[in-house]
Amino acid sequence: MRPRLSVRTLKRLLFAGAAVGGVGAVIVTVVPEVASRFHEIEASYSKMAEKVGLDKRLPNTSLMEQPSGSVMAFEDQRKQMYNPLPPRKDILKSLEEEEFDILVIGGGATGTGVALDAVTRGLKTSLVEKFDFASGTSSRSTKLIHGGVRYLQKAIFNLDIEQYRMVKESLTERANLLNIAPHLASSFPIMLPVYKWWQLPYYWAGIKMYDVVAGRQVLKPSYILSKTKALELFPMLKKDKLVGALVYYDGQHDDARMNVSLAITAVRYGASVANYTEVVSLLKTTDDDGKERVTGAHVKDRLSGREWDIKAKCVINATGPYTDRIRTLGKENIKKICQPSSGVHVVLPDYYSPESMGLLDPSTSDGRVIFFLPWQKVTVAGTTDRPCDVSDYPQPSEDEIQFILKEIRNYLSPDVEVRRGDVLSAWSGIRPLVSDPNKSDTQSIARNHIIEVADNKLITIAGGKWTTYRSMAEETVDRAVIACGLQPAQKCCTKGLLLDGAHGWSPTLFIRLVQDFGVENQVAQHLAATYGDKSFKVAKMCNLTGKRWPVLGKRLHEEYAYIEGEVKYAVREYACRAVDVLARRTRLAFTNVFAAKEALPRIVDIMAQELGWSEERKKEELEHADLFLRREMGLDIKQTSDVRLNFSKDEINQYVKRFKSLDYQNKGFITINDLRRYFKKIGERVSEDQLHDILSEVDLNRNAQVDLGEFLQLLNALRKIAEDNRGDTDIDYRRIAQLMTIRVIQMRHRTRNRNFGEEHPQSGFVADATLTGYHEQLDPVDKQDEGEDAPPEADPPEADPPEAETN
Repeated sequence: MRPRLSVRTLKRLLFAGAAVGGVGAVIVTVVPEVASRFHEIEASYSKMAEKVGLDKRLPNTSLMEQPSGSVMAFEDQRKQMYNPLPPRKDILKSLEEEEFDILVIGGGATGTGVALDAVTRGLKTSLVEKFDFASGTSSRSTKLIHGGVRYLQKAIFNLDIEQYRMVKESLTERANLLNIAPHLASSFPIMLPVYKWWQLPYYWAGIKMYDVVAGRQVLKPSYILSKTKALELFPMLKKDKLVGALVYYDGQHDDARMNVSLAITAVRYGASVANYTEVVSLLKTTDDDGKERVTGAHVKDRLSGREWDIKAKCVINATGPYTDRIRTLGKENIKKICQPSSGVHVVLPDYYSPESMGLLDPSTSDGRVIFFLPWQKVTVAGTTDRPCDVSDYPQPSEDEIQFILKEIRNYLSPDVEVRRGDVLSAWSGIRPLVSDPNKSDTQSIARNHIIEVADNKLITIAGGKWTTYRSMAEETVDRAVIACGLQPAQKCCTKGLLLDGAHGWSPTLFIRLVQDFGVENQVAQHLAATYGDKSFKVAKMCNLTGKRWPVLGKRLHEEYAYIEGEVKYAVREYACRAVDVLARRTRLAFTNVFAAKEALPRIVDIMAQELGWSEERKKEELEHADLFLRREMGLDIKQTSDVRLNFSKDEINQYVKRFKSLDYQNKGFITINDLRRYFKKIGERVSEDQLHDILSEVDLNRNAQVDLGEFLQLLNALRKIAEDNRGDTDIDYRRIAQLMTIRVIQMRHRTRNRNFGEEHPQSGFVADATLTGYHEQLDPVDKQDEGEDAPPEADPPEADPPEAETN
């Protein structure tokens, strides 16, 4: 009998065939247009190269390889890049005394990109930022430089030419960004696992289309993997029903450092750029036609409290989520054009992913896309996408963290336990999406941008994404030149313009740091990948370690490659507060909030020496940074319990004493190491799996720590069990029995005449008169003759039996 195809299988075959055929048709249509577009780009580049004296044959090479003889020639750039930065006080003085062609409001990626574009055209440029550079959305991205695979999918299925053009523009800008900051950005492989065989040709066709749209600027060609090869490259992947996988390439970068580099590059070219300078109001004058025009801003230095006016011919609003707030300063009662959306990311240890392979979940349970990426020696997972209100202090929620962890579990092997306690950090970024009144959900809103020129000549750039910051800046300055009658010395030249640190960088630069300065290999690689050719300046600021090796480079935290010299260098790059170093000049707060808290006092001490802080200011900085870590980096997020405690004051005092006896080093919480240390001390053999089980079932907050509140809830549950002899609590009875075995073992070390209510000198445990059900189990031990053991009646732990003990 011949095999029969079911209707469902036939539909899948037809669907996959249609997908491949459809992509083939699109390729036939798109390839000529792509080729035509590249001819246009090549022609325009040749004209620009002829004008400035560059090599026409190298449209994709950096200015490092191009001859001199132009305004923006490499040697001139390099000379400017090595000039010392002006101190912040001099910049503030220039903002107060000089008049500018352009004043940019906002120090994120778009704002600093606009400032760099304007100043390299020869326009007198200023920029102010309310907080620090990259303090908002620009430091809280997914760390990808991408064209947008899902936008291409929407463009094809919805026949949306706007989405298609946005993807093409993003892929062009992706190549440029990797070229102008090679030390900060690199190509990065992302795996798309496939668990249904019919999806393989469907996803393959889409990924190949992504390569085609990129054209000659494709980073590396995508490819398909068998199940065996996919598991070899990503061993944490779920094996069950895995068919194969696809791998494509996008870019990855350090977003905050990239943003700071844009600001520093603009300063080196002559822009007056100041952080912690808030716009209080906009200055307005009336022109000859009787029309009101915005001609500057009244600003306030948030550090000193001093206020003054900045005069400018053109004001550009590039404030991201705060777009409508600045627009309202220009004109009240205007229609909002920005719809903010919150995106949460979580950080997990590096063992959750391979060192050089990311993962894409193309369809989560609620239709979103989640990335799972190695970055800065940790694993970043995200993001969510929910409408939100604009806030200076966006906070991740426990629900969003749990959603991300749940989606991760769907793709990882059951052998990999995705634990809440493994979350090292969590943050929320507010995306400035351009709203569409005809659509309700933020996932349907494109990340393309709009440029608005108001009647009062206030220019607003809103929307967009990290990857396209440069083209957005170019369009914005073009509009500003026309709208405000500015006279630049030349046209836009930021395409191919190397950023700070890129001019002398090479992939082997870190070796020179090791050999010339005696820093650790890991530290040297970190410095080279963060500061580029400026890493030598950082190394020169380091103190001797006093060791044979490394000679220089004392770490801020033993687990991470950030060193004390970076704090000193950060002050030269306008880091004004401890948070600036924790979160943006280094990424310690983003990679591990607990390590950041531990490194904070040393960072404050170094900054105090550099900036002359008083003891009162140091205390203020410690409190401010601690609040930041708790509020914005997820340090204080906990799952609360509704269990009501029923203890007297004396009982609580007893339990606190008992808790402190287990809390080694008086940390304020009990960890698995504390349990391991105690079991070893009393000679009890308990397996690692059992230790993890005990901790996880008592750890209500799922943070790999048992604090006093959780400990009290445990004892509260014990009391309930003793009173009603039932196990209907949130904590497993067998695990409780294991914990109670600790007390049984403790009794073996007591002398015969010890009273039941006395505190044990070794363990610190105090007998609890409320746990009468367990007293009956312990009493026989007290009654035994010295040297004899009686097994406990409670359920023993699932471990090897304890070795024989003698009193």
